[in-house]
Amino acid sequence: MDATESTENHRTRVGALRREKTRIRLIESALGVFADKGADAPTIDDFIAAAGVARGTFYNYFRTTAELLSAVAGESSDEVLAVIDPLVRAIDDPAQRVVVGSRLYMGMAARYPLWGAFITRVGTKRGSRGRLLDEYLTRDLQAGLDAGRFGAVDVVVARDIALGSIMYGIETLLSGEAPADYAEQSMYALMRAFGIGAREARKLAYAPIANPPAPRGTIFERVDALVEGDAGLHRNATS
Repeated sequence: MDATESTENHRTRVGALRREKTRIRLIESALGVFADKGADAPTIDDFIAAAGVARGTFYNYFRTTAELLSAVAGESSDEVLAVIDPLVRAIDDPAQRVVVGSRLYMGMAARYPLWGAFITRVGTKRGSRGRLLDEYLTRDLQAGLDAGRFGAVDVVVARDIALGSIMYGIETLLSGEAPADYAEQSMYALMRAFGIGAREARKLAYAPIANPPAPRGTIFERVDALVEGDAGLHRNATS
């Protein structure tokens, strides 16, 4: 490799790192803007001001504010699943996997209400759920169908029923009106809907589960910073 080629490679790497840092800055700023204004009120000016970038720079990464919020929802969901799925994969029974994964995901939203409020407002569309939620849930549902643990139904139908329980369940949990065992009741109803007997469904739904570690990644570092900087942001996001 000659000196010219080496210099070009160095410039390419530096440029890629700079672009990634700018994208991260935009994503980090989105949660702060959401906490201040909610998901519906912000304009592009709010995001570029929070990130400290020019309008043209914003459009180099995202076509609309909705696309930015969708990216935040999807990437934050993947950060959560990165700490949940190792606990789920340690379980052999696919029915128990579905219950545990769903309860842990809902529990993470209760643990981080700012994130929970964000994904219930932004992350319900398929493109906003990240790569992993559909993938992991479908994996375990298909395993349950293949093993005869669940009644005969198309896996896509089963996935959508489970996702509805999770997403609407998070919204109810954050409302402050849910019973203490809301997540367990939800999973009991889900297992019954999938053909599991009442006694076993209750056992699956109410079994003790491990507490997952805190998510690690750019977005949850921002969540922690927001919480430490102003505890009132959680209340604003869930009011």
